[in-house]
Amino acid sequence: MAIVSIVVELKDQPGQLLRVLEPISRLGGNILSIVHQRDKKTPLGRIPVEISLQIDEKKVEDLIKIIKSETIVRSYNEVRLIATTSIMLVGHIIHTDLGDTINSIDRTGFAEVVDMHISMPKLNEPSTAMVTISATGKEKLKEAIELLRDVCRRKGILMIEPLNEEPV
Repeated sequence: MAIVSIVVELKDQPGQLLRVLEPISRLGGNILSIVHQRDKKTPLGRIPVEISLQIDEKKVEDLIKIIKSETIVRSYNEVRLIATTSIMLVGHIIHTDLGDTINSIDRTGFAEVVDMHISMPKLNEPSTAMVTISATGKEKLKEAIELLRDVCRRKGILMIEPLNEEPV
């Protein structure tokens, strides 16, 4: 099964979303999420809608062809990174080469740092960062976390893993 994200542009009229969802259902797809951005109309006056779904890989091209016959498909792609977790780092994150820390994950080809929020109270004081990592699966996410754990150990950065998530 593939996870696919499709962004379509729909006319602001009743029934338009149903015209896109019906072929997904007919081809055995499972809707994971729908983001309907009513306040962000396109230059053609249409509403962008992002639909994430799970479907048999062999049916993706047929689905896109059917949806394109019904409306404008702005983009579509298979979602590669499907396992995600967030980890807090505490220490001299910036002074120990933040780029190197991020690149140690991004270089793997199976995981990426997809979000980061940093708090730096004072110039020479420890900072904190909430780092979100996504990977191609749970096992690869475990590998990425272990890699980050090694980098943090070398750099003297404390790594705090989330308590409210299923163990990775």
